[in-house]
Amino acid sequence: MIKLTVIDRDDTSQEIEIPEEISLNLMEVLKASEYDILATCGGMALCATCHVQVLEGLEQLPEPQDQELDMLDTLPNAASDSRLACQLRVNETLEGIKIKIRGDLV
Repeated sequence: MIKLTVIDRDDTSQEIEIPEEISLNLMEVLKASEYDILATCGGMALCATCHVQVLEGLEQLPEPQDQELDMLDTLPNAASDSRLACQLRVNETLEGIKIKIRGDLV
């Protein structure tokens, strides 16, 4: 199992466990875990409603691709530790990370 910590918009923190063999991205896991994420574009890196801040473990994640970086550049609250959850595949690189949900609900 892959374990990671999620901090919601109201600052509540919860550790979630994800089976290693699951073929989903982090956005899909967050939605399935009943976090309020719009995911308007369906995971195409076009809406940024799955914006997360990586509080711990950023260095172990793969580098963001150009499309993700372009979308993050449009967000006023994006920082160097920002990622789009839809672009993070569930695999061992997510083990132990801590994220805060930042995406808009509008």
